Amino acid sequence: QVQLVESGGGLVQAGGSLRLSCAASGRTFSNFAMGWFRQAPGNERELVAAISYSGGDTYYTNSVKGRFTISRDNAKNTVYLQMDRLKPADTAVYYCAADRAPLWDLVTIFESAYDSWGQGTQVTVSS
Repeated sequence: QVQLVESGGGLVQAGGSLRLSCAASGRTFSNFAMGWFRQAPGNERELVAAISYSGGDTYYTNSVKGRFTISRDNAKNTVYLQMDRLKPADTAVYYCAADRAPLWDLVTIFESAYDSWGQGTQVTVSS
């Protein structure tokens, strides 16, 4: 099992920015596909962004395209989510997750394929 620890959440005004980080334990992070999910009260958890193990393939849900950027530093065992031009609708608990056995160097889209999860970090965007 891999441990994932998110940081960087907080309270920000609409239009502002935050950068979330997710640090992973272990030596095999560079083999994992990674994803950022979010869950707002009353809503289902949704995939916000995903990145393949090399970083060469990325995915964004439509509502964040052009505003969020996912990246990773395999030397630091860390994946990031840069969030710009934040909106109140982005308010949620954000979770990072790892797919430890991706078949190819492509993003993992299906939530069921992620087998390790962080504890979550709260992002609140005020209007």
